[in-house]
Amino acid sequence: MRVPLSWLRSYCDPGLPIAELGDRLASIGLQPERIEHVGVGEASGFVVGRVLSCEKHPDADRLSVCVVDDGSGEERQVVCGAPNVAAGQTVAVARPGAVMPDGSTLGEAKLRGVKSSGMILAEDEVGISSDHAETMVLSDDLAPGTPLTDALVIEDDVLDLEVNPNRADALSVYGVARDVHAFSRAPLAEDPTVPDAEPSGSNTADDYVSITVDPDVCLRFSARVFEDVKIGPSPLWLKQRLMAAGQRPISNIVDITNYVMLATGQPLHSYDLDKVRGGRIDIRRAQDGERITTLDGVERTVDSEVALVCDGAGPTGIAGLMGGQISEVSDATTRVLMEAATWVGPNILESSKKLNLRSEASARFEKQLHPELAIRAQRLAARLMVELCGARLAPGTVDTYPRRAEPRVVKLRYERIERLLGERLPEDEVVAILGRLGFEPRQAGEGTWDVTVPYWRDGDTRREADLIEEVARIHGLDNFTATLPERPQAVGRLTPDQRLRRTVEDSLRDRGLAEAISWSFMRPDTMERLRLGDVPLLRLDNPLSEDQSVLRPLLLPGLLDTAAYNASRGRTSLAFFESAHVYRASGSLSTNGQLPQRGSTPSMEHHHIAALASTGYRALKGVLEGVLDGSGADWWPEPDERPFLHPGRTASLLAGDERKLGWIGEVHPLVARAWDLQGTFSAFEFDFDLLTEVVPEARHYEPLSPFPAVIQDIAVVVDDDVLAADVEATVAIGGGDLLERIKLFDEYRGEQVGEGKKSLALRLEFRAPDRTLTDEEVAERRAAIERELEELGGRLRG
Repeated sequence: MRVPLSWLRSYCDPGLPIAELGDRLASIGLQPERIEHVGVGEASGFVVGRVLSCEKHPDADRLSVCVVDDGSGEERQVVCGAPNVAAGQTVAVARPGAVMPDGSTLGEAKLRGVKSSGMILAEDEVGISSDHAETMVLSDDLAPGTPLTDALVIEDDVLDLEVNPNRADALSVYGVARDVHAFSRAPLAEDPTVPDAEPSGSNTADDYVSITVDPDVCLRFSARVFEDVKIGPSPLWLKQRLMAAGQRPISNIVDITNYVMLATGQPLHSYDLDKVRGGRIDIRRAQDGERITTLDGVERTVDSEVALVCDGAGPTGIAGLMGGQISEVSDATTRVLMEAATWVGPNILESSKKLNLRSEASARFEKQLHPELAIRAQRLAARLMVELCGARLAPGTVDTYPRRAEPRVVKLRYERIERLLGERLPEDEVVAILGRLGFEPRQAGEGTWDVTVPYWRDGDTRREADLIEEVARIHGLDNFTATLPERPQAVGRLTPDQRLRRTVEDSLRDRGLAEAISWSFMRPDTMERLRLGDVPLLRLDNPLSEDQSVLRPLLLPGLLDTAAYNASRGRTSLAFFESAHVYRASGSLSTNGQLPQRGSTPSMEHHHIAALASTGYRALKGVLEGVLDGSGADWWPEPDERPFLHPGRTASLLAGDERKLGWIGEVHPLVARAWDLQGTFSAFEFDFDLLTEVVPEARHYEPLSPFPAVIQDIAVVVDDDVLAADVEATVAIGGGDLLERIKLFDEYRGEQVGEGKKSLALRLEFRAPDRTLTDEEVAERRAAIERELEELGGRLRG
């Protein structure tokens, strides 16, 4: 929602700088996405001038040479190309040095040999509209030299607010002004919908049109009739407000409907009354296959779920979305039927999605407006129609309101406020805040109020907690003590699975990995980029975009996306993990053991934990070992291959009764290239839900031995194709129960061990629980280790 600051201040001026106002709005839930400056760059160079003379340019038929009094004491010669410029006019003038809306600085120039000192301005040259055809002609009561800002708003700041779906009232400038009034206590101008135009003429609105409504799609339909309408351009003040708010001025009729929508939040629609066939309006559901050509010139086919506005001969518009060409207002229009309706929000939302047709009107209607807003918007529109179009308003309003809504009353308890907010606020402050927001609290007992909800907040204020939320956000969430309230009745603890998950996640953080959070959706071709193109995927019926049209079956793609994002910004040293849900059809990823299955009946949703690091396979394997060993799981790696991992540098993770817990390995170079990643990346991923099944319920601990360990390093020479895990297992057999720990800390290939061989350096830690080991006992274990290694075809280096 674009809110021009000058327009907002006309309703409520808190006297705050724009940046501070934006911060305060953000604190109450109206976050400015950006603050934009519109209009001229600096207003001081723009003044009111009067054209003293106007002669044709001697060498250009379309140019005029004007002499202008700009209040400076000296007459100024200006060459102008506008066809309507004439002597005696009061105009807007830019002096040399003025900064124009595009950022350029105006200087003196020669146009076809004639000096021009300044510029007589058209509307687009001060950002009031896009019209460049003619010069702006101002009121004659403005004296030359008067700052142009006294006559027009030629520079403004615009708050582009992010409005939550429950705050339909904040999709209007006056709605935002209510919130500004509530937090700042600055005076709030009278609701612009309160004054009404005086009716004129003898015929009533009922004499021109009759209305029938299907209450399942329309809660209220009101119409007013205007005669002797004069179509033309809107006044400059109206154009400026529309342009700043993001709407292009078109004509006074169209501009009035847009202005009322932006001011109040209620969309309107105008009909050429002479084109309303049969003098009737019928609101009904469409027939399947029915067609209508909308205002954008597109012929659309609708079905029975879409609501239509019809006249006596057929459809004239799609309810809440867009009117039809058949009754469009044109320059020849003299009689106007003005509609203000309240449509059923869910129906508008579904119709908009089905027809792929969104508009400013549908964005408001789909959030469910209150029927009271429609008749109030009619009042403002009627006044503007009379003032700006010279129209005669026929007395009365055709108002079809089949299911009248009564004001909502919500009970509020003072005790409940303190319990929810954890802090006691003065009662008079609670009442004052609600009053400034438009609520009407009425004392109903000791510490209890019956609060009448204003119509503009009826949609999202239905419970006691909603009222308390309003009090909290206006009081200021930052003003509450940053502690949790005492809850002596709260019971319950973390489940074993929750404790295990926190343990695993904390273990990864402790090892230097940052936590990443990625989308649950991904592109359809992601699995092909992982060289897994044949995997069935769960597709969304209504994706936000094609890049988010399928649910992820594993976490690795999101981590690769994160790595690519960081690498493209120079952050190439990476290590992070993600703990989140994945989604897959039953059995869809069981082929080739790509991902584990949980039990015999796999479900669609699993919780996985995955990690990615810009490091080698063994380094990340050490992290994984620490994490899984710390969980108490009985697990082991087993050589395996997957299309997205480097051959020979990958393993499956087995646990329990040899169920596949997950995998670990180096990312395949082709996969890394698909994500534009340079260097070596390793990853692992495992099914946390399965881990919870294989972790023992009870953990048994043994006391640390008080006796010292004997630490020895050995180097084992084996064939190049022998796995390090097999060497470790063989050494463990030879070491027996005295060998407490084995750690691989180096690997060597080269001339000293021979071709086809490698040397693995292992650190051995021997310890007995009840005594200090002797050299003879350790030597016996070393000899046993050598014998076991010979069975494997290995030997110790001297």
